[in-house]
Amino acid sequence: MNAVNGGSAAHDAVDRRTLMLIVAALMLVMLLASLSQTVLSTALPTIVGALDGADHILWVITAYLLSSTVMMPIQGRLSDQFGRKPILLWAVSVFTVGSFLGAIATSMPILIVARIVQGLGGGGLMVLSQAAIADVVPARERGKYMGFIGVAFAFSSVVGPLLGGWFTEGPGWRWAFWINVPLGIAAFVVTALLLRKPARPAGPTRPDYLGMMLLSIVTTTLVLGVTWGGHQYAWVSPQIIALAVATIVGSVAFLWAESRAAEPIIPVALFKDRNFNLTTIGSLALGIAMFGSISYMPTYLQMAMGVNATHAGLMMISMMSGLLITAVGTGIIISRTGKYRRYPIAGAAVMMLGLYLMSTITVQTSRFLIELFMLVLGVGIGLGMQVMTLIVQNSFPHAIVGTATAANNYFRQVGATLGSAVVGSIFTARLLASLKKHVGAGSGAGSFDSNALTPDLVRSLPEPVRKVIVEAYNDALMPVFLGLVPLMFVSLVCLWFVREIPLARTVESNKHG
Repeated sequence: MNAVNGGSAAHDAVDRRTLMLIVAALMLVMLLASLSQTVLSTALPTIVGALDGADHILWVITAYLLSSTVMMPIQGRLSDQFGRKPILLWAVSVFTVGSFLGAIATSMPILIVARIVQGLGGGGLMVLSQAAIADVVPARERGKYMGFIGVAFAFSSVVGPLLGGWFTEGPGWRWAFWINVPLGIAAFVVTALLLRKPARPAGPTRPDYLGMMLLSIVTTTLVLGVTWGGHQYAWVSPQIIALAVATIVGSVAFLWAESRAAEPIIPVALFKDRNFNLTTIGSLALGIAMFGSISYMPTYLQMAMGVNATHAGLMMISMMSGLLITAVGTGIIISRTGKYRRYPIAGAAVMMLGLYLMSTITVQTSRFLIELFMLVLGVGIGLGMQVMTLIVQNSFPHAIVGTATAANNYFRQVGATLGSAVVGSIFTARLLASLKKHVGAGSGAGSFDSNALTPDLVRSLPEPVRKVIVEAYNDALMPVFLGLVPLMFVSLVCLWFVREIPLARTVESNKHG
């Protein structure tokens, strides 16, 4: 993008028509990345039943989150070194290959590998679509364009569960993966045509290979520890303790390596900026609460509430509609007023309320109230998610905006991975223990395998057995929501101390921090 990388003149060199085409291309990239996380939500119960893998249900989600989390800072830094376009095209290609592998998977291990490959590309898609906006739009105007990117995320969040439900009941769950193949090809073509190749940076570039390796080790040991802890191994078992030690040692080694690297993946200097540190904590908490609360809600709605996959997707629309409205609305308001500090604070407060309300759900709660509670949570998420990225981008020079954006997204995705893994681990362990204890010979249902439970099978069981299973799902998931409320309170306190730095009016004037 020669016109894009030319400093403060870059924004003037891009006319409105070209800018809108670039934004449309980046919206398609974000749609591709976010759709992969939402389309499986309603299809997941059927997938694990078809592949006989209820005890591996959390890995279908965690595998993608883990690999995408590792790749976020790596691809963000590489895009600062070599330009957005080549790294973005690589990410789209890898993601599309992973989607193809998922579509033809015949077992849970193959499906999990496919999700890992998807994540290797997906991490770059989400980060680079946001970083590329900063290449062409100054921070003062960026709010509304970040809002457009948020529209793609929210749109996929609304349509994804519906598509997953429709695929499950229609052509089959494999289409939850097949749909990404033509979208991936389209994203590749549009990106190749619209984004121009950037000028090579002055001087040689030196990729931080040691940092990449250490970051991968730290992220993997952290996620494995929280995923296996309390589920596959006891929290005080040698395996979990070893993973915890490896995470701590790896983190220290990573910080040491980054402090000495010529071009580090995550420069230690980022952590000297107050707003970066505070929004990083906020992003981490948001990721934990968001993915910890919504990843398993469609499964709960199908298993406990007895709705079909399509209806579960429709019920999730309330949450995603709240996210869409507030994400776009706050972006437009920020572009007009230049004020942004209040929105993440309000978002954390509203999320606390939404999580508390969701913790009160029982099998007797009306569907209207469930949708209302999810709407409240979605409003809170939308108020803060995109704004925290804007705050980070406004705190650093344009030359490292990709690195800063990726670092912030990395910690949010770490939160998403932790939220999904911890909630999934607790949910699965509590659920399987309850089913093993209560559903057996005494219930007259000793002949079925709890690992192969599907919504249709649950609905077909005798009422006494179905009631036990429904209660097990409710008791396994709802208490977790209440446990997330204190986390969002910590986030609120941290975000309260964010400094409201004036938003830059040109691409190259971001010199704060």
